[in-house]
Amino acid sequence: MAKNNQSLKIGFVLDDSLDTADGVQQYIMTVGSWLTRQGHDVHYLVGETKRSDIANLHSLSKNVKVRFNRNRMSMPMPASRKLLATLLRREAFDVLHVQVPYSPFLAGRIVQSAPSTTAIVGTFHIAPHSKAVHTANKLLNTMIRRSLRSFDSIMSVSSVAQKFAKQTFGIDSIVVPNTVDTAPYMSATALPQYKNDLTVVFLGRLVDRKGCQHLLRAIDYIQKHRLVERPYKVVICGKGPMEQQLKAYAEEHNIRTLIEFVGFVEEEEKPRYLASADIAIFPSTGGESFGIVLIEGMAAVRGALLAGNNPGYASVMGAHPETLVNPNDEAAMGTAIATLLNNPGMRKAARTWQLSEVQQYDVASVGARIVEQYNAALHKRKH
Repeated sequence: MAKNNQSLKIGFVLDDSLDTADGVQQYIMTVGSWLTRQGHDVHYLVGETKRSDIANLHSLSKNVKVRFNRNRMSMPMPASRKLLATLLRREAFDVLHVQVPYSPFLAGRIVQSAPSTTAIVGTFHIAPHSKAVHTANKLLNTMIRRSLRSFDSIMSVSSVAQKFAKQTFGIDSIVVPNTVDTAPYMSATALPQYKNDLTVVFLGRLVDRKGCQHLLRAIDYIQKHRLVERPYKVVICGKGPMEQQLKAYAEEHNIRTLIEFVGFVEEEEKPRYLASADIAIFPSTGGESFGIVLIEGMAAVRGALLAGNNPGYASVMGAHPETLVNPNDEAAMGTAIATLLNNPGMRKAARTWQLSEVQQYDVASVGARIVEQYNAALHKRKH
């Protein structure tokens, strides 16, 4: 068994696929890449995944696509217990780092099949968007309660996730926040076409929960009331089922010339789009346990962030309540956007505190705290 200051063999466990780049996937890839750079041996034990660019990837189930908590995801079909037992025996992991909540059909079986010498650590990720999500997770708790007893330590990515973990699963956890490798964001430069323009950037899926429709209503309010003194543009980064509806709204309300829909943005291009923002706005209405995109924005934008006033985003931005807006109040949100567009001094001040605030979320800081949890769990197993 590995000891403090020695290389660990770590298996990240995720029921979902790594073919998408949603929040949980970003978390394990960011932390896993950092751990690899520190000399640890990192593996990914995941649901059905087709990509071939990840070392030590173990695709262990067939998955079916579902919608849950207003997110798209995939859930595993029952994985072979024999296959899992063989893998765990062969690899002899020091630590299994499980993403919670999880399915009894893959992660649950991995936990139950793990050798007694392997430490089990979890990270709880979700915050509920509805009573139905509460109910579904209470039912899930009855299915995985036994395997939860095998965990040596559980972290939550925010105080909101921590509270939900306790209420729904009876889990006691410590908050170790979500994380980003901030270096490529802090060093990003604005894309040439936006370099000299006053620019508002939205980055996210074009689905109801992420709130792009509320942003367009706020822009319509700004235009109708002539709140902004100089030309500006709004750049919408993302794709999704609401795209045509959003474009139609912009046409009908005579704001289409202000709006640029750029479609899906690859991960490597995200920093440059965010660096182009005098204002980056994320008007999500809920279902956010944390908000990785807020940290990316803090590190990259040349101006200020505005975020929906949901509990997950408030856990990140709450020390600066002026950054939180009610997505359902287009007048208030439009006024907040206009105030920042008209005041470069306010945007500069926001940029200063954002750069200071983001340091606590950098992967070097958060990764070290995660390794502390690994070592504490290993010590607990040994003694």
